[in-house]
Amino acid sequence: MAVTVDPGQIDRIVWNQHHDPFEVLGPHMVQQDGKTVWAVRAYLPQAEQAWVVLPEEHKEVPMESFHNPHFFECILEVKDLANYQLKYVSGGHVQVTYDPYAFKTRAITDFDIHLFGEGNHHRIYEKLGAHYTEVEGVTGVYFAVWAPNARNVSVLGDFNYWDGRKHQMRRLSNGIWDLFIPELEVGAHYKYEIKNYDGHIYEKSDPYGFQQETRPKTASIVTDLDSYAWQDDDWMEKRRQTDPLTQPVSIYEVHLGSWLHESSATPALLPDGTPEPVVTVAELKPGARFLTYRELAARLIPYVKELGFTHIELLPVAEHPFDGSWGYQVTGYYAVTSRYGTPEDFMYFVDQCHANGIGVIVDWVPGHFPKDGHGLAFFDGTHLYEHADPRKGEHKEWGTLVFNYGRNEVRNFLVANAIFWFEKYHIDGIRVDAVASMLYLNYFRKDGEWVANEYGGCEHIEAADFLRQVNHLLFTYFPGVLSIAEESTAWPMVSWPTYVGGLGFNLKWNMGWMHDMLDYFNMDPWFRQFHQNNVTFSIWYAFTENFMLALSHDEVVHGKSNMLGKMPGDEWQKFANLRCLYTYMFTHPGKKTLFMSMEFGQWSEWNVWGDLEWHLLQYEPHQSLKQFMTKLNEFYRSEPALFTQDFDQAGFEWIDCSDNRHSVVSFLRRDKGTGDFVVVVCNFTPQPHSHYRIGVPEKGYYKELFNSDARDFGGSNMGNLGGKWSDDWAFHNRPFSLDLTLPPLGVIVLKLDQEETQKALAGTQE
Repeated sequence: MAVTVDPGQIDRIVWNQHHDPFEVLGPHMVQQDGKTVWAVRAYLPQAEQAWVVLPEEHKEVPMESFHNPHFFECILEVKDLANYQLKYVSGGHVQVTYDPYAFKTRAITDFDIHLFGEGNHHRIYEKLGAHYTEVEGVTGVYFAVWAPNARNVSVLGDFNYWDGRKHQMRRLSNGIWDLFIPELEVGAHYKYEIKNYDGHIYEKSDPYGFQQETRPKTASIVTDLDSYAWQDDDWMEKRRQTDPLTQPVSIYEVHLGSWLHESSATPALLPDGTPEPVVTVAELKPGARFLTYRELAARLIPYVKELGFTHIELLPVAEHPFDGSWGYQVTGYYAVTSRYGTPEDFMYFVDQCHANGIGVIVDWVPGHFPKDGHGLAFFDGTHLYEHADPRKGEHKEWGTLVFNYGRNEVRNFLVANAIFWFEKYHIDGIRVDAVASMLYLNYFRKDGEWVANEYGGCEHIEAADFLRQVNHLLFTYFPGVLSIAEESTAWPMVSWPTYVGGLGFNLKWNMGWMHDMLDYFNMDPWFRQFHQNNVTFSIWYAFTENFMLALSHDEVVHGKSNMLGKMPGDEWQKFANLRCLYTYMFTHPGKKTLFMSMEFGQWSEWNVWGDLEWHLLQYEPHQSLKQFMTKLNEFYRSEPALFTQDFDQAGFEWIDCSDNRHSVVSFLRRDKGTGDFVVVVCNFTPQPHSHYRIGVPEKGYYKELFNSDARDFGGSNMGNLGGKWSDDWAFHNRPFSLDLTLPPLGVIVLKLDQEETQKALAGTQE
């Protein structure tokens, strides 16, 4: 029998240089001796003998080798070759398998490829990557990867002994390569072997892979993300019907790997829900390990719920190779990190958050990616995901690469990734990291080290368009979610809708407020009288954007000290200053974010390699601060005036912002629905004030709802004995006024008690 394929074609298969192995391998109808017959060809490296098995006919047909000892072919005179198998002997072992080149059906269609080429395939992750599926009655895994400049691509894995000759992929249009490998199961480890036209080989993790091995290993893992049974339908429906900008948003920012470790010395939670003192950073034992997502669900969620936060924000949980990057150098954008468990474990964590009334926000990093060899860098032997010009494609300060937002397929990769986390993991928001680095071409670049845009400016037009596309789609598909920008510049309309020219976020971090307040509270209180502008300036621009007030992880690292260490004075004053800052923060317009450890007053900076200083909770000042944080969150959530009009001038009104001599400010916050208001008075010095008068708009009894100086919080317990009646004495251009006692380094919040006032007025009339 003569071989029915050209030897040159065989060589291309043997040398793994063929762009479409289906042209050579698998079943082909050929003419032989005037008859139409089937020629079945297989390249089986290391195989000594081979047969075609026809299960329905209970027949085995021997194959012959041609041109190469491992290239086999046989001729079959049958009508149907459906689901034939290959049987071969290798190293004395017999194996039987379906022929992957008998399955020519494509899961990715021409229309999918067209949308991807436009940058508009919003769920391209359902097509690219590795998907457990069934083709022609046989289960297996369908692989597809985008590598337009590759000469050829293969699938590597445990299943083929990481031999790139065994599962060579075919090239479709737009540089997409695909292959269905029958009988492969969920849990299989794999990579892509990519060769460029110079013959260089790159072994890459799957850009669209749903799971990766735990570092330092880097293989992707075939995963089924649709097997988890979600229990959060009520939460999801309520979220869809709710505008988060009119709701209380109080976020507890967490790095899962350093919140708490597990070790043989780690006991259970204390009765109040806090972890019992375990170990300090310096004492962290060699046997310590990360808590799993399920363990975190059992420990972290009750803790956050007790504290009263509405959301948990997770530092990036997409796969990253280096712990010291805090998750901000991502290699697996579609893979939740395996450090803490499986994708299903993370789904359980999110589900349990929702069951306990807590939203989940994930830090998302579309601004840059690392140069690790298994990742996106130089993916197909060319600058594919990044710019080729380092003046646009590299952040030298961070040692990372910048996405090429002008390339449709790269933009599609990121747009679909944002949708993916909401779709598959039911998250409630993203905080987009380092937005400023995306928006400016000259970000941290010297003159001559950056390239201007087409108009000669420094604005990164493609990046801005990408952000608009992401936000427009997120709010279209997922009403009620949060998209938060960490943006530190004066770029206009960051949190304005895209239809008016904004970037489309619904919240922006207020970096100006954060820096002003930390500078202010770092001063000795005597000097604060000269810096009243630090406190008041934020109101000048507070309603130009939808601001998030954030005291984040960035403020407690790199020699900046933790929050308690930033405060001046003795220990009592440090805690009082911190309570004063937090209360002002929670009464100031804007949503709130606080990093873990700030709630109980950790002294040391955050250390990504260790635990928080849980042992401090055995000391009364730290216990009291934690109790204060719980009550502050409870108070914040209970008063609509503090959150319904965060982004409307009608929700805020100064009473007096000019008393710099006493470093005191006072203001009103108003509820949108009822018009009810609260009165906030802040004393930023350790000097208490008696008979301090402020004007108020209505007559009556003002109940003291909250006092940061309360004894339960570790304060001096100075206040107004539960409340004060207004005097018929006009002050601050208001018809009535209150004669108050202001506690040292304290904030008091009062509210007109309508019921008590009406009783008194009725008694007066009688």
